[in-house]
Amino acid sequence: MNLVIDVGNTRTKLAVFKENSMVKREIVNTSDILKSLKTFKKTDSNINNAIVSSVGHLDDKTMQYLNDQFKLLELNHETPVPFLNLYATPKTLGIDRIALVCASVQQFSDNNVLIIDAGTCVTYDFINTKNEYLGGAISPGIRMRYQALHNQTANLPLLETKISEHFIGNSTTSSIHSGVVNGIVNEMEGVINQYKSDYSDLTIILTGGDANFLSKQLKSSIFANSNFLLEGLNFILQYNIV
Repeated sequence: MNLVIDVGNTRTKLAVFKENSMVKREIVNTSDILKSLKTFKKTDSNINNAIVSSVGHLDDKTMQYLNDQFKLLELNHETPVPFLNLYATPKTLGIDRIALVCASVQQFSDNNVLIIDAGTCVTYDFINTKNEYLGGAISPGIRMRYQALHNQTANLPLLETKISEHFIGNSTTSSIHSGVVNGIVNEMEGVINQYKSDYSDLTIILTGGDANFLSKQLKSSIFANSNFLLEGLNFILQYNIV
């Protein structure tokens, strides 16, 4: 049994895998992670291996517990992965993006794959049929766009995410919703079409916190999978277990 830990600044995703199947998943406050880890271990003593991917910081006590209780792999840019990284600055490539690419290698091997991760930022990552990672793009996510309109202007309100009834906004509120949601959907469709012009046999994966919301707006044929990153981390752990 494998324990997968995806640490964010405020929230952490924990998942237990039996081989390739996820059997348990929880989202906890990062500040409460040690308590949650102890509960996971107490509930299932068969968890022997663990991987941690962290964009935040785990305190020494938590790291000590992980090292004491599990055979621990800390994902970093030195970790062996099953693809050739052709990024010009490989040490600056986010470890979350590395995990996503590994998931595509496992599930869509020998395919041209575009992975769209719609979270705080929207990241686009491309890997070709030769398992060569070429790079992609980074742009603001939905909430960041709403917040930027509010924070960088004097009078625009901060709104909750909502589908615009029509692409022509007839009020400030509907214009913001159209600009943000309609804008990000058209951005994604445009990026997808750019890749399809060079790679006609393109597989498209949509993941991240806004994946379910956006998948209903996109016209392109996609695979929506909110657990894609966790599956990628589990594959990296399996790939490195001796």
